Amino acid sequence: MLFEENVRRVLNEKSGPEISEGIAAVRTLLELINSGDATTFSELVTKLRTAVKIMRECTNESISMTSGCELFMRFISNIRDEGRDESFEQCKTLMLERGNKFVKKVDSSRLRIAKLGSQHIKENSKILVHSRSRVVLELLKEASKDKQFKVFVTESRPDGSGRDMAQELKKHKIEVECILDAAIGYVMETIDLVLVGAEGVLASGGIVNKIGTFSIAMAAKAFNRPVYVAAESFKFSNLYPLNQKDLPNKHKYESLTEETIDRKKHPLIDYTPPEYLTLLFTDIGILTPTAVSDELIKLA
Repeated sequence: MLFEENVRRVLNEKSGPEISEGIAAVRTLLELINSGDATTFSELVTKLRTAVKIMRECTNESISMTSGCELFMRFISNIRDEGRDESFEQCKTLMLERGNKFVKKVDSSRLRIAKLGSQHIKENSKILVHSRSRVVLELLKEASKDKQFKVFVTESRPDGSGRDMAQELKKHKIEVECILDAAIGYVMETIDLVLVGAEGVLASGGIVNKIGTFSIAMAAKAFNRPVYVAAESFKFSNLYPLNQKDLPNKHKYESLTEETIDRKKHPLIDYTPPEYLTLLFTDIGILTPTAVSDELIKLA
């Protein structure tokens, strides 16, 4: 019980409105390594796996958190294999050094994505975005430094996160209009491109994101508009769904803001297949959807 309370406390300390659940989870694992009392690799790995299980429960099985933890645990295993002739304390020191470098690299990923993706936004473009994405916001802020454009933001029910995104854009002097979710077909003919974030980038090359993303992508394809995805590589996941039903329910029904919403009829995320996506802007480069599986192999 004390260990569980400690994990929850550290995760809460490492979390914040501008921090992805995946990054917060990795920082929590690093803190547990640094302050833990494990004396062997076996004991350390057991405690870290227990911590991952606790954090998954805390975040309602967030895909980005799960992917970030899986990547970090593989990272830990690689260090153990490299340091078989080293003492546990030496390996632990190496683990913390590399872990902190890993976190710094992840922390800078949004800026790299912003610089890569902003090149695809042209002067006077009309852009449709969905919900609130930290990396999409960073990209639009970067693009607004030397370009004028207008952003249409969906209201993004049921939590209304699109309204929050619209307010953030206004703060940065970016022209924005918040529209009804049901209006995407109406406005699509005036849009130049669609830009969305992702809760997870899957092995198929498709993405899991806020409910409504798939509908937007289908409308964009009907109007021959490009759909760009901005996402950090730690969100890459080995999941390979063929349809909406293949998404595990633990990811679909994360949390609800309105008591009237039926959990079994109104999932909060959906799956957008790769054929509806044009490019992915990531911290490891600009990728086509078909290239995701190759990058997952490299990350492993």
